[in-house]
Amino acid sequence: MSKIAIMGSGSWGTALGMVMADAGGDVGMWAREQDVVDSINHGHVNERYHPGLELPVNMWSSLDPAEVLAGAQIVVLAIPSQTLRENLSNWKALMDPDAVIVSLMKGIEIGTVMRMSQVIADVAGVPDSRVAIISGPNLAREIAQRQPAATTVACSSEASALRLAEAATTNYFRPYYTTDVVGAEIGGSVKNVIALANGMAVGLGLGENAQASLITRGLAEMTRLGVALGANPMTFQGLAGIGDLIATCSSSLSRNRTFGENLGKGLTVQQTIDRTNQTCEGVKSCQSILDLATRNGVEMPITAEVVKVVHEGMNPREMIGNLMSRDPQAETGHDDRF
Repeated sequence: MSKIAIMGSGSWGTALGMVMADAGGDVGMWAREQDVVDSINHGHVNERYHPGLELPVNMWSSLDPAEVLAGAQIVVLAIPSQTLRENLSNWKALMDPDAVIVSLMKGIEIGTVMRMSQVIADVAGVPDSRVAIISGPNLAREIAQRQPAATTVACSSEASALRLAEAATTNYFRPYYTTDVVGAEIGGSVKNVIALANGMAVGLGLGENAQASLITRGLAEMTRLGVALGANPMTFQGLAGIGDLIATCSSSLSRNRTFGENLGKGLTVQQTIDRTNQTCEGVKSCQSILDLATRNGVEMPITAEVVKVVHEGMNPREMIGNLMSRDPQAETGHDDRF
């Protein structure tokens, strides 16, 4: 039985921990809150994030990161992306030197514009072959309900990717694997920003045509950035690209779409933040994604407009107007624009 450490007890970390426990792993989960630890250890439920959903008996929790990390062959990082560097600096000495480190985080680091796998390699000093990504249409609540879902496991080492995929395979959760880490990470990060834009359209009362247009042109932005960074363009036609984009833009379970919807209905960014107790990665990372695009000469008009709404106070209706008034462009090819 593989020992697995889940560092973070939020919605997605808990759901994937459940998957890996159902797959036969001994799953320990680090939590910051005593009530979460007690709920998991004594009631086999994470009442704070997945109330009423029973967790496997081979899943346990602790406030002590050393206890959770001791002997873990797979370490899953399920924390907000902008806290990764500080937390990993504290945890790296506690990790098994041969552990595969897995990122569930979907963001770009502010300031450095590093992808999460790059931050892990930089802070922990581990080779790329030990850093993996899980990304796909994985709404945590549905997975915690054991509804069927698929995902992408990405690692530069195909052997490590396959090992991780096998550790997360159940009769309701099916991982596919790839060596395109860049594509998986860019897909997972950019889709949050597009979901914010799509949520704003919903909040403004716009119809399916507008939403389909935003999603499709958002996919074009995602692909342009990924390819500029060396990703395989076909990755964006898969689970880590269009699959994740559709789920995040379309579902009321998506915190990024819901955040955008509240903005479209007239709430301010702060008012929307006050309504939720979970991280909205699109809000946190939209500026760093735009910075990464700018440094690589990639135009991302939807992302740029979302930044104006989130950080400059622009009205979402003005965002839609700006996108619709852009000069005509060819839909495909070198001059592909919104």
